[in-house]
Amino acid sequence: MRLPGRSTASRERLAPVAGAPLWCDAREFGLRGDGVTNDQPALSALVDRLGEGYAADGRARVIYCPPGIYSIRDAGTVWRSGVSLLGAGAGATRFMLSNEGNRAEPTPLAFWTTVQHGADRDRHIADCTFADFEIDGSGVAMAEYSYLAKGLGLQYVVRGVFRNLFIHHTGATGLGCDFLQDSLIDGVVVVGCGRLDNGEEMGGAGIGIGIGGWGEVERCTISNCTTLGNGTNGIFLELQKSYWASPRGYRIIGCHSQANRFGISDWGADGLIVSACTLTGNLEAGFDVSANGTAGVAGRGGILSDCVIDRNVRDGISMGNTPGPYTIRGNRISGNGGYGYHQHDLGTGFQGAASDVVIDSNEFWDNGLDAIRVDRPMVDAAVVGNRIRNNGRQCAPAAGGAGESVRYARRSMTDRTASWPPDGHRGKVLRVGSRMAVVVGNTDTDLNLADLRPDAANAWNQDVPPPGMGYELPPAAPVRAGIAINALFESATVRGNRIWDNREHPTQSHGLWITERGSCVSCRIEDNDLAGNADGALRLDSQPVGGRWDRNHVEVD
Repeated sequence: MRLPGRSTASRERLAPVAGAPLWCDAREFGLRGDGVTNDQPALSALVDRLGEGYAADGRARVIYCPPGIYSIRDAGTVWRSGVSLLGAGAGATRFMLSNEGNRAEPTPLAFWTTVQHGADRDRHIADCTFADFEIDGSGVAMAEYSYLAKGLGLQYVVRGVFRNLFIHHTGATGLGCDFLQDSLIDGVVVVGCGRLDNGEEMGGAGIGIGIGGWGEVERCTISNCTTLGNGTNGIFLELQKSYWASPRGYRIIGCHSQANRFGISDWGADGLIVSACTLTGNLEAGFDVSANGTAGVAGRGGILSDCVIDRNVRDGISMGNTPGPYTIRGNRISGNGGYGYHQHDLGTGFQGAASDVVIDSNEFWDNGLDAIRVDRPMVDAAVVGNRIRNNGRQCAPAAGGAGESVRYARRSMTDRTASWPPDGHRGKVLRVGSRMAVVVGNTDTDLNLADLRPDAANAWNQDVPPPGMGYELPPAAPVRAGIAINALFESATVRGNRIWDNREHPTQSHGLWITERGSCVSCRIEDNDLAGNADGALRLDSQPVGGRWDRNHVEVD
C-alpha cells in the first residue's frame, strides 16, 4: 500500500538545489523581526523558495527565526511542502498578526486550504514542522467574522508536527488544521482564541481539527496541550462531510482544557481516545459528544478514561445524539453545576436510542444535580462499578431579596442578610430584572458567577445591576438522585455500584430514581449498594418491566 506523501521512486538528486539551503536564518533572507517592518512578504518569498527546493530534490528545509517580534500584516502566507518554521521559544520569537490595511483579510500566519488553494489528497503538504514560537492574533479585526482568522490554518497535511507553540487571541480558531495524517500536536498552549466568534459561528476554538478527508483512518495524536478561555471548544474534532466515513486514529492524551465553552468535543470521530486529561471550569460541559459540528454527525465508539472532569459550570459529560457505542471509564466527575453525566437529545444528529454505552468504574461526587441522568433512550447500556456519592448539591430553596444588603459586581453578588447552604445554588440562573448570570458556587451570603462567555470581563448578559436591585433564585429540583432514568432504558445492566451520601447534611435524595417519563425494561439491576441516601434507596415513579432485580442492598442501617 502506498502511503500519502511518500513516493516509491528513488530520488535522482541528493544535493540541495542551488539557492534553497536546507537550513536558513530568516534574518539573512529579508525578515527583520523588529516589530515594525511587515515581514510577511519576505516570509512568503522564502517559503516559496524553499518549497521549490523541496519539490526539486525531496529534502525538507528549515526556517529559523531568531528572537524578535515579526509583524505579519494584511495577508497570510500560503505554505509549501517540506518547509518548517522554528523559533527560539514562545515569548522570544513572536509573530504579531494584524490586518489594519485590509479588514477583509483574515491574516493567518500560514494556510493551505481546499477553498483558497485547491488542497486535497493529491495536493497535500508534507514534512512540515512548526515549533517553538508564539502567535499573537490580537491585532486582527474583521468587518465580518471569518473562520480563516486563525493562527495556523492548514488542510491535508502529512507528517505535520506542531510543537511547543503559544497561540493566543486569534479571531477564530488558534490552531485550526484539518485532515492530519501521521501528525503530532504536542505541547501547544492556546489562550483566548475565537474572540470574534459569537458562539454560533464555525470555528472559534483553541485547537480545532476537521476530520474525514483521508477516509476511514487518520493517524494523529494531540498530547500535553493546554487550552484556556477559547470561544467555543478547547479541543474539538469535527467530521466535515456527512457522507464521509467517521475516521479512526485520533488520540487526545494528557491535555488541560479550562474555561472554554466546551472542554473537549467529539463531533464525528469513530473510536476517539481521550485519556489523562483535565477538563475544568468550562461553561457548557467538560466533555461533549454531539452532532453540533458541520456534518451533523456525533462521535461514536470512543473511549474517555482516567480524566478529571471537575467544576464545569453545567454538565461534566454531555452525551447527545450519538448512536453509540461509547465507553466512559475510570474518571473523576465532580463538582459540576448540573449533571455529572447527561445523556440527552440536542435536537440534531442520530434520533434513535444510544446503544452499548458503558459507564464503568468512575467516581461521581459533589455534582449539582443527578450524578447520571438519562433523558434520551438507551439500549444495552452498562453502568457498572461506579462510586456515586454526595451529589445533588443544588439543594437550596428559592431565594430573593433587595435593598441595602444587596450588592453586585462583575462576577459576584452579595446579600448580607442571606443564610444559604454552601454551594446550594450551584448551577442555578440568577435573575435581576432582565439581567441573568449563572452561579458556580456560593457561601452563606455570596454568589460566585460564571463568565458570560469564555475570556469575558463579566458574568452578566447586560450591565452589572445597580446596588439594591431585586434578585431571584429558582427553587431546587425536588429529587436529586445518584442515577435518574427519565427515558426508555432497555436491556441495560446496572451492577456493582455504590450510591450513597455520607455528609452531615445529605443532598443526594435517592440512589436510583425512575421518573414518570422513564421506563426500565428488561434490565438487570444487581449487586448495587443503595443504602445511605437522604430520602431513600429507590424512587420508582414508574414500575420496572421485566428484567432481573437481585442482591441490591437498600437498608438504611
